[in-house]
Amino acid sequence: MTPLVSRLSRLWAIMRKPQAAVGSGHRKQAASQEGRQKHAKNNSQAKPSACDGMIPECPGAPAGLARQPEEVVLQASVSSYHLFRDVAEVTAFRGSLLSWYDQEKRDLPWRRRAEDEMDLDRRAYAVWVSEVMLQQTQVATVINYYTRWMQKWPTLQDLASASLEEVNQLWAGLGYYCRGRRLQEGARKVVEELGGHMPRTAETLQQLLPGVGRYTAGAIASIAFGQATGVVDGNVARVLCRVRAIGADPSSTVVSQQLWGLAQQLVDPARPGDFNQAAMELGATVCTPQRPLCSQCPVESLCRARQRVEREQLLASRSLSGSPDVEECAPNTGQCHLCLPSSEPWDQTLGVVNFPRKASRKPPREESSATCVLEQPGALGAQILLVQRPNSGLLAGLWEFPSVTWEPSEQLQRKALLQELQRWAGPLPATHLRHLGEVVHTFSHIKLTYQVYGLALEGQTPVTTVPPGARWLTQEEFHTAAVSTAMKKVFRVYQGQQPGTCMGSKRSQVSSPCSRKKPRMGQQVLDNFFRSHISTDAHSLNSAAQ
Repeated sequence: MTPLVSRLSRLWAIMRKPQAAVGSGHRKQAASQEGRQKHAKNNSQAKPSACDGMIPECPGAPAGLARQPEEVVLQASVSSYHLFRDVAEVTAFRGSLLSWYDQEKRDLPWRRRAEDEMDLDRRAYAVWVSEVMLQQTQVATVINYYTRWMQKWPTLQDLASASLEEVNQLWAGLGYYCRGRRLQEGARKVVEELGGHMPRTAETLQQLLPGVGRYTAGAIASIAFGQATGVVDGNVARVLCRVRAIGADPSSTVVSQQLWGLAQQLVDPARPGDFNQAAMELGATVCTPQRPLCSQCPVESLCRARQRVEREQLLASRSLSGSPDVEECAPNTGQCHLCLPSSEPWDQTLGVVNFPRKASRKPPREESSATCVLEQPGALGAQILLVQRPNSGLLAGLWEFPSVTWEPSEQLQRKALLQELQRWAGPLPATHLRHLGEVVHTFSHIKLTYQVYGLALEGQTPVTTVPPGARWLTQEEFHTAAVSTAMKKVFRVYQGQQPGTCMGSKRSQVSSPCSRKKPRMGQQVLDNFFRSHISTDAHSLNSAAQ
């Protein structure tokens, strides 16, 4: 037997060796959707509800309940290869990760507040706000919003006394607006029903606070109150999938159960908040989705995905005719539900990014509407009309330009839009309604195309009264109002079509007549020349084919 074959045989024997899970706290629970979507990481991860989840959660059941009967069935089909061998391995993982975190953690405002705040309720509130804002939103974007939020509402009592209009106004541009609304609902419940005191455990946080799902509850409980409870968000899921070579879709019930069990098994009881933040930090900065920095990973020596890469590289670099077909997982019965699916075998070019494989994301449904910027002169400058959206559904409670659903013909579109405008502002001159361009904006599950119109009221008596749900704002007031990013894109198109301006924006995905440059005269001559010859050639080819 050659040395290489002998080495692979020993590796195979080790992989087949039974391994014991650590601790009675290896709890696995049925997964559904958290309620944090954090709200949607939902579209890409587990399709949770739009307001608090990323990895599927127990539907209505608090974290930490006893193992469910179906989990016993699941246990039989999970290979020990995807678990941690013993206490020493778990201890090594904790120690390496926390040592790295102590040296490399980012200085973030919510971490400083959690470390410095002595009042438990204020500490928990600070963590809660940060966790809700960070759902589906990048850290760099959240920092300014978080700082302004905590300056305006430093306590639960301050937030509870604010109006929804104020909350929407500060949240504008952060996306997933139900998060801010549910956060305020939760603050009011704590103040009005819980005596101003935050629930102290992950179980009660999830049970009592609206919009708080399993992940958010665990984060608050571990960071603010020191409860030894594990958490799984998108970053943690990726880390755990690679460390234990879990290739199946992490949004599936089976994989989600396993990840939550691993998180609970690994969390450091002495520093649970730091451990959970360290796992999230590792996924965000080192174990990234596409270009992981494996050489900088503190747990690389414990990573089964990395071991798989090295093994595949070894196999690819040698001729191993007659060598055993080495597998890395040996389920007790049947096919392992955690390994790479047979339909998506190992891809040498991906390396550790093979883990995990995600189900293909369902494309957002496409919708269209027509919206109009109605402008009139005012004492303090030009005013524009905004109307408020319903209190439920997409962009609930936010302000927008009057809009209608898309009509198949231009004539019907103009008629419907003019009727909508007159409903809010009275009789208007139809001949002044101009089509300016379009804006495409993608929400979590909807790709919405706005046909943008403009109507400027000149030489008319200004409209001074409007029905409830509408108001006139100056341009300066518009930019600080509770309006969505999509409406700000629409307004940029309108501004770009005013005399002397042209503000087409690729970044905003807008299209307007003035943003499309006309070709130079020389280019027009060339285009006409080739167009006529192409047309002649195409006609000749069609004739020859007949």
